Amino acid sequence: MTIEVIAVKRELQGKGASRRLRNTGRLPGVVYGGETDAVAIEMDHNALFYQLKAEAFHASILSLVLDGKKEQVLLRDIQMHPFKPLVLHLDFQRVAKGQKIHMKVPLHFINDEIAPGVKLSGGKVTHILNELDVVCLPKDLPEFIEVDLANLAAGHSIHLGEFKLPKGVELSKAGDTQAVVTIHIPRGALETEGEAEAKEEEPKA
Repeated sequence: MTIEVIAVKRELQGKGASRRLRNTGRLPGVVYGGETDAVAIEMDHNALFYQLKAEAFHASILSLVLDGKKEQVLLRDIQMHPFKPLVLHLDFQRVAKGQKIHMKVPLHFINDEIAPGVKLSGGKVTHILNELDVVCLPKDLPEFIEVDLANLAAGHSIHLGEFKLPKGVELSKAGDTQAVVTIHIPRGALETEGEAEAKEEEPKA
């Protein structure tokens, strides 16, 4: 599903103009990159505020409809108010079809409830990474990457080199030994298990 961002060109620029724009419920931004000059834009704040809550908005190629003309873009930067639920500015980068892009893609962990380390050993899943920095062509960009925990035992980890990336997708940096997720036994559970074993070994009177 293509996510659309509706925008129009912004004529007035500067901090004062941006402040007045926000007071009317509009959101300033900029689109840059490619062979076209950067363009100052404005959007509806509330519409973008709710779109930003969706994970896919941050990890997908978006369709920017600027004054009725569509172009593919990536969300590159968000400026938020320090304490108010207010978006201050958005940066979008144009996407060229034949040019590789760098993107952070979220990880989705599946089958954690049936992992031996959880189901049999009472372990807890710890996510070491929640996203991957990848390189790919726009057409190959995945919305997310799945990590299957179905066979993960307690005390073990899944590393980058142990699961397949989608076709056409590469890590931006080498690091097959980097742990992505692990299952550990909580200290309290270990102590309880040790006490139970000690009781079993006690001689009966």
